[in-house]
Amino acid sequence: MNCHKVGYFPDEVVLQILARLPIKSLFRAKIVCKLWHRLVSEEYFVHLYNELSVRNSMVLVEVSDSSESTNMSLICVDNLRGVSELSLDFLKDRVKVRASCNGLLCCSSIPDKGIFYVCNPMTREFRLLPRSRERPVTRFYPDGEAALVGLACDLPGQKYNVVLAGYHRTFGHRPDGTFICSVFDSESSKWRKFVSLQDEHFTHMSKNQVVFVNGALHWLTGSACILILDLNYDLWRKMQLPDEVGRGPGNRVYLLESDGYLSVIQISEAWMNIWVLKNYEREDWNLVDRVSLRCIRGLVPGIFPISQTQEYVLLATHKQILVYQRKSRVWKEMYSVKNGSTLPLWFSAHSFRSTIFSCQ
Repeated sequence: MNCHKVGYFPDEVVLQILARLPIKSLFRAKIVCKLWHRLVSEEYFVHLYNELSVRNSMVLVEVSDSSESTNMSLICVDNLRGVSELSLDFLKDRVKVRASCNGLLCCSSIPDKGIFYVCNPMTREFRLLPRSRERPVTRFYPDGEAALVGLACDLPGQKYNVVLAGYHRTFGHRPDGTFICSVFDSESSKWRKFVSLQDEHFTHMSKNQVVFVNGALHWLTGSACILILDLNYDLWRKMQLPDEVGRGPGNRVYLLESDGYLSVIQISEAWMNIWVLKNYEREDWNLVDRVSLRCIRGLVPGIFPISQTQEYVLLATHKQILVYQRKSRVWKEMYSVKNGSTLPLWFSAHSFRSTIFSCQ
């Protein structure tokens, strides 16, 4: 088939059309003709596709097929395209998703502790990471893995880091207060390690909501601050939450990304307030939205924001994924679990994007 006979669109117009296809449709389009195959294979197109894709943030959630929770399915909830099911069967292992960033997932093997994969579920590429010599011992139920797992994917540079962190403990002894951080570098294919002194901020951290912006990973702590790991210098530092954020009874705080910016969402009984860190260096937080929760009053105690853009917020409850359209101020149910899943959806929900990112 000669694509030039289909129409007389310039290459740039064809690129813009192809860049808006789902990845599965894009792969089918590659084999239509030589021109499309060439256009899609160029580095310019990969950057264009990823640039458009990161504007559409989704939710990826693991759902158990039965009350025994032995078989897990991966559900992708997309504000634009609805609900689809993904599979990690290409890993040939039973795994749990530990972190998500810019289209890549970091998964840990359930049968074999200490085995980690980085994969792109859209392209079905994966990489088995070499074993880290360090075994952080702080455990998190029910996985028994490192307390903190972070994934940092640099889309323009097409490189990534995996972070495992926890307190060190010799066999038969209590943790000695040494906090060990191991970082895998995709370019060198090696792990590096650095050690920090004991700090109360390393405890009670939200394991799922780790955010990668400005070359650093960010975790929300239980002590009213954000803990930052600068991957360029292997240094931990702290950042304060917006002054207006209250941490008293009835207030819950979450750390998310919003179109490349760090964002804090506070949920109370009646309101959802959204802050965005517009100036990272000066730590200048702006309150960008204030949402009444009266429409979903019965769901508020068990609702968790997972993913957002300037256009919408995706939230998880025990059994549902909801979307809030910020311009029209309309709530909508996107997905509801129908089986006897034992764990709430927010427990295993991650922000996700569909990108062309090779993890090889």
